[in-house]
Amino acid sequence: MKKEMKTGFSKRRVFVYGTIALVGLLGIYATFLNFHTTSEGKLDNDRKEKPGFQDIASEAGITFKMAFLPGEQGENFKINLYDHGCGVAIADFDGDGFEDIYFVNQLGRNALYKNNGDGTFTDVTDKAGVGLGDRVCVGAGFADYDNDGFPDLYVTSTRGGNVLFRNMGDGTFKDVTKEAGVAWVGHSQTAVFFDFDNDGFLDLFVTNTAQWTTDQYEPKGKYFAGVSDLIGLAKSPPEYNLLFRNNGDGTFTDVTAKVGLKGPGWGGDVAVFDYDEDGYLDLLVTNMFGRSQLYHNNRGKDFEDVTRRVLGPTSFGSIGTKAFDFNNDGKLDLLIVDMHSDMWVPESRQTPELLEFVRKNEKVRYRYVTGPTKEFNPSQFERNEKNAKDYFKIQYEEVVFGNTLFKNQGNGTFQEVAQQAGLETFWPWGIAVGDFDNDGFVDVFLPSGMGHPFFYWPNRLLMNKGDETFSEQSSLYGIEPPRNGIYLSEKIGRKKAARSSRCAAVADFRKIGKLDIVTNNFNDSPYYFQNHFPKRNYIAFKLQGSKTNRKPNSSGCNRDAVGALVRIYMGKEVMVRQVPAAGGYLSQSSKQIHFGLGDRTKVDRVEIRWPGRKEPQIISNPDINRNHSITEPSSD
Repeated sequence: MKKEMKTGFSKRRVFVYGTIALVGLLGIYATFLNFHTTSEGKLDNDRKEKPGFQDIASEAGITFKMAFLPGEQGENFKINLYDHGCGVAIADFDGDGFEDIYFVNQLGRNALYKNNGDGTFTDVTDKAGVGLGDRVCVGAGFADYDNDGFPDLYVTSTRGGNVLFRNMGDGTFKDVTKEAGVAWVGHSQTAVFFDFDNDGFLDLFVTNTAQWTTDQYEPKGKYFAGVSDLIGLAKSPPEYNLLFRNNGDGTFTDVTAKVGLKGPGWGGDVAVFDYDEDGYLDLLVTNMFGRSQLYHNNRGKDFEDVTRRVLGPTSFGSIGTKAFDFNNDGKLDLLIVDMHSDMWVPESRQTPELLEFVRKNEKVRYRYVTGPTKEFNPSQFERNEKNAKDYFKIQYEEVVFGNTLFKNQGNGTFQEVAQQAGLETFWPWGIAVGDFDNDGFVDVFLPSGMGHPFFYWPNRLLMNKGDETFSEQSSLYGIEPPRNGIYLSEKIGRKKAARSSRCAAVADFRKIGKLDIVTNNFNDSPYYFQNHFPKRNYIAFKLQGSKTNRKPNSSGCNRDAVGALVRIYMGKEVMVRQVPAAGGYLSQSSKQIHFGLGDRTKVDRVEIRWPGRKEPQIISNPDINRNHSITEPSSD
């Protein structure tokens, strides 16, 4: 049920809030939120002694900075998708056993950082040949599409052309986009590799948004100017998703229309998971200005949109999504976060009362896309809500204005429980998940905030309490405030500009059984949150499918084992993890499987369900506190 609010505002304050409307999507300029900040450039000494996370990006050698387009953002801020920033992807690209990081950029080159294995990273972009400083890049994903044992790389772009890099196995990559048949120039977002037909080769799915740029080319920044306002966005002709089937010979074929994955446009993120466990991977595609779509995989032949029957209403302005088991019942649940429904905050009315209202009502889920306009000014509400409905063709029965958490009922349907679980937040972009404190329950990190010209809003660390609820602990565990302060070092238009994150990914970079978090921030350097929670038991798995490019006609799942399910059993307790494709919004976390065990001292058995196999592989009494490398048993 919607949370009740007590307004008690005077007529003057009602006037202040009366302008809250769809046109108010620009937001509030940078204002200090009531957090205990550190001084600029200085880390609290006492925070080093506390359990949780420490941002050590600079000490680790990560000097990358995501640069925005000054003609679209900053002093010239426009309402378009350039403010969505850029992605981050993690993989062990050189096979040395340590996870590496790839950062994506708008203005300037992307960056590939090699993990040195000693807690530091080295920029190897130029040697690897994956800089791509000649276009606006958006997202990236690693995948071994040719099953040769080396992760390849696909990078999406806004009208600069998407790129497929083949990993040559010697620390370098080669652009094979055209010869592979995956060239596309459009307004792309997420790219995920998954095997939709279980033939052992990873297929490529790309989400696209709409034609929201103009034909005005800016040669200095190497980009096309974007539309400047919400109406321009709403009128942009939609672009559609793409599914490229892997032919098994290094080439792909566009089968989008054949399998029914075109979609309605405005696609953002993708969750790849087998929600009904029929052995074939399904897709959840978020929609930035409408309902998300859950596509059921009909045994590798085609896909059916089953959203209404299986999920019901989904988040309206959704950006990120992630499938994971939040309550340890052995079934994968689904989280979708909603950024755009929070964009009702007006830029023109900057008052302490409004800031306080936003802070106090972060967890309110409003009934309308124009937020609390109806409560503050009923006369304006009707007109503004109608405009929003007309612009984006909103069907109220199909959407929810807020985050949604879908609890898997185990019968092919889900129950929406985000508010009960404490997962309603403000201005979330992406999702990164992992058992950060190794207590046996998966936690959630939400990169959040808008940056200039809006007020500062914190990233959210939502710790799983083990009772199907989460507790916000970003300040307690070192995520907030940023070590260098809540403002960027350089002002924009002579005003302080708030920091903000766009996406995040998770990996055990040090191979010690603890999950770290890395973000890509908007017009800023990344955060590298190193995990310093107290040591607790864990178990991890690195899976490898048996399909190889040396035996193209052999059986077996894809080399990356994307989609494989791992369940561990301890008495009556069961936990499940899935080898993930990219996802979480413009991000890719490690493909290694990690279970925190807390004080549990024994795992009775492990069941691995490899894609395309009916019977699970069973491992009894595996050692805990180690990472197990497991290759799919051959059936040849």
